[in-house]
Amino acid sequence: MAIQTLDTPRTRPDPARALRDGAGRFLSRWGLVIGFVVLWQVASTLGWVSPAVFPPLDRIAVALWDGIASGALLDDIAISLQRAGTAFVAAVVLGIPLGLLMGQLPAIERALDPLLQLFRQTSALALYPVFILLLGLGETSKVFVIFWATLFPILLATIGGVKEVDRKLIEMARSYGATHLQVFRRVILPASVPAIFVGLRLSATTALLLLIAAEMIGANKGVGFQVMNAQYNFQIPLMFAAIFLLAFLGLAANAVLVALQRRLCRWSVTDR
Repeated sequence: MAIQTLDTPRTRPDPARALRDGAGRFLSRWGLVIGFVVLWQVASTLGWVSPAVFPPLDRIAVALWDGIASGALLDDIAISLQRAGTAFVAAVVLGIPLGLLMGQLPAIERALDPLLQLFRQTSALALYPVFILLLGLGETSKVFVIFWATLFPILLATIGGVKEVDRKLIEMARSYGATHLQVFRRVILPASVPAIFVGLRLSATTALLLLIAAEMIGANKGVGFQVMNAQYNFQIPLMFAAIFLLAFLGLAANAVLVALQRRLCRWSVTDR
């Protein structure tokens, strides 16, 4: 006896609906940015705001392209990235190990926490003149003030990440005979990584903010210097071009850290 099978109809994807959904998601995320850009261009072009203060975005884009094509801004970018990168790496090398140590040893945390809180509440810009007196007006003081500001977000985030590790996981690992080093490697360190990346992202943003201030004092190269130099010479399109360039560098640094976090923390629920 032959058995007749009926094919169940499959719903075909609707290209128009998929396009509308994609456009809706894009506009929900970038709609305000696009509106702000269009408003800036129209307001400056039509004279709603002074073009001398807020030049049209096309003039800013031309100034940015000319600066990059001539190589002038490329030199400034390289110098700024060297300063910020050196300070950021130094803060990571010191802040993460110290934070892991303080998070696991309450005695060390109690001894260092008052000093840490005192220095954390003191603005790095307020201490910059002190750093200049001690280290001079050269590269060392600029790198150190950025390092000082970027150290505390990494350190505090690492301490908080260690403290938030589920103690039941630690007790379970020890009940199975894990040593202190194995508990640290297999439980404490992986569980602390998401919090550490939060501190890294905050520190990367802080490094760029302090970079601008450091390069505005006693510097003759760098993107921050270019902002002040263009303002002094009333090259407003170039000034905004350097400002946007700093914003792009910040977005690029954040994107790199987010991608690295997603790669290292695939198991993390908070990353979803």
